[in-house]
Amino acid sequence: MPLESINPATGEKVRSYPAASESEISQALDAATAAFPAWSGAVITDRARYLHGAAAVLRESKKKWALLMAEEMGKPVSQGIAEAEKSAWACDYFADNAERFLGREEVPTDAARTYVTFPPMGVVLAVMPWNFPFWQVFRAAAPALMAGNTMILKHASNVCGCSLAIQEVFDQAGLPRGVFRSLLLESGEVGRLIADHRVQAVTLTGSTEAGRAVARAAGEHLKKTVLELGGSDPYVILEDADLARAAASCAEGRLINAGQSCIAAKRLIVVDSVMERFQELLVREMSARRMGDPADDRTQVGPLARADIRQAVASQVARSLKAGARCVLGGQAPEGPGFFYPPTVLAEVRPGMPAFDEEVFGPVAALIRAESPANAIRLANQSSFGLGAAVYTTDLAEGERIAREELMAGSCFVNAYVRSDPRLPFGGIRESGVGRELSAFGIREFVNVKTVWVQGR
Repeated sequence: MPLESINPATGEKVRSYPAASESEISQALDAATAAFPAWSGAVITDRARYLHGAAAVLRESKKKWALLMAEEMGKPVSQGIAEAEKSAWACDYFADNAERFLGREEVPTDAARTYVTFPPMGVVLAVMPWNFPFWQVFRAAAPALMAGNTMILKHASNVCGCSLAIQEVFDQAGLPRGVFRSLLLESGEVGRLIADHRVQAVTLTGSTEAGRAVARAAGEHLKKTVLELGGSDPYVILEDADLARAAASCAEGRLINAGQSCIAAKRLIVVDSVMERFQELLVREMSARRMGDPADDRTQVGPLARADIRQAVASQVARSLKAGARCVLGGQAPEGPGFFYPPTVLAEVRPGMPAFDEEVFGPVAALIRAESPANAIRLANQSSFGLGAAVYTTDLAEGERIAREELMAGSCFVNAYVRSDPRLPFGGIRESGVGRELSAFGIREFVNVKTVWVQGR
């Protein structure tokens, strides 16, 4: 059955792609396995040369990649250019720092010499989503490849063009055959790939449900996993916050990629004394964002990526309103072609409503009233997720304390919306995932942490 790309701005089919055959899958796994000894045995500066080459290709053709993202999943072209640049940054960062991150660590013992070393594991399967179709691949591939692993990519079926474009990036950079291979596959093939003896580990970015499925398959076959899953990030706005700056930051954090981000600003928990003013400012910021054709440089909010995603968001909004929330902005999908959904603000959201309990993967901000700072933090932590969180306050020491000690998430920001950065570990707790990507922590996920003990004569 062919895989199809649908333009979310028009609802029209862009093109279809044949899924990889069983023989193509086996050949790719054989090639990745055969490439591993030479790639892992190469001097790390040689591997770095290829990653720097990939970074150059990404930058040289960033507008081309951005237009492809706009066509396949609706990302505004300005955001697609930024995504290509960030992907290049990840390639350069790990090319420049992998040797330091993977350096031998001497440990004094009663032996003549003992140390820990970090050799690669082998073939890593990357199962990636559509919402950041370049960045989420490169943030997994750059550290894994620099560590000496080879990689098979199974991308989301609605971004097959992006998947093949990433292969093109590595091919243009001269990466040796078999080191990275993009396969166009149905989701049902993932379990079979995990079970294959040639695959040593799997990394997935996706929904919590997808993470559970991959974890079950990987657990059955004792394969190492990194799972970056969903989120319902809380942003706590205290009464001493700079409300105008907080509203602008929260709007930006909610509307990047039309809200289709696991670390978007989803639950805005505001201390009661400043709720009315913050709501006014947030509505002003959200309504000022320009929604339209993602290929237009002026567009700030594009369509949602698929019809079913828009239907899910609309259902979550409708069920929240039925449970007592109020819609103060947006809330109705426009008529016409494409899968657009407007920037939306729901007020009086409470626990038990979909807008509080579930991950809303669209441009919907949920305003939640808190009686006090302590109540705001309790509400923030009242979630099955734990990916990102933020707090806004002019008392920087208190904000830092709350971020460090009280908010339960993998990344906690003060006076800024949550984002990933190659220099910092990224990942979540609870239903938001297992393991870390990026930084020294991320590159060490897919290595063998090996002890070497040398006894004297």
